[in-house]
Amino acid sequence: MSSDGQWTSVSLPYVTGEPGDVWAAEAKAHGGKGTQRLVAVDTRPAPESVARALGLQPGEEVVLRSRVMLLDGRPVELVDSYYLASIASGTRLAEMSKIPGGAVAHLVTLGYPSRRVVEDVTARIATPAEAEEFGLELPAVVVELARVIFSDDDRPVEASVMISPAETRRLRYEITP
Repeated sequence: MSSDGQWTSVSLPYVTGEPGDVWAAEAKAHGGKGTQRLVAVDTRPAPESVARALGLQPGEEVVLRSRVMLLDGRPVELVDSYYLASIASGTRLAEMSKIPGGAVAHLVTLGYPSRRVVEDVTARIATPAEAEEFGLELPAVVVELARVIFSDDDRPVEASVMISPAETRRLRYEITP
């Protein structure tokens, strides 16, 4: 964290598909311990926004991996990642266990390298459940980052929604034209 209590997050290491625990490495670089708690892994009908992001019809099945990212044991981000059932079913993406090397690296081994990434960032009032998870007093503001990773032929292969307390989060985008 910086001296103002904000964490500056950079997306690039998370979307390249290089094997490794990016979150643990980032937290360690900031002097902390980054872990995660896997909350759920299941197959379910895609919510409307996820279906749109993945190019599916509403209600088509996706595999959801839901996690809580922890910094020194404290929740700092809620992450729901959705995968096309046609890609994820029968793979580590559909198992209730941590994926060695990470999900994006696993997509690469399945033949779906990251080629393009689109992120949308919004700020909104936390839901009661989010406030409780983060230990926030309502009303509190959260930052919601929605990311879609596209592979070859511009095929969307992962849609993730990440939520974190706004007071501790700063996003940095660095672009090299």
